[in-house]
Amino acid sequence: MDGKNRKDIYPGLEVEIILKKDQRSGKLTRGIVANLLTSAAFHSRGIKVRLEDGQVGRVANVIDMQ
Repeated sequence: MDGKNRKDIYPGLEVEIILKKDQRSGKLTRGIVANLLTSAAFHSRGIKVRLEDGQVGRVANVIDMQ
């Protein structure tokens, strides 16, 4: 599942994000969502989140659907 719909993303979810510095390369970073930073219900490039380790990026893939 992609991370474009806010309703699909919630704290505690394991995701892969693209960090701002990795946008050109497309390198993915895996982590657990701490909080959502995008307030819109949908974002074409992915919902922006902060991971538990403090990194911020847009959700590319949802790994763990609970």
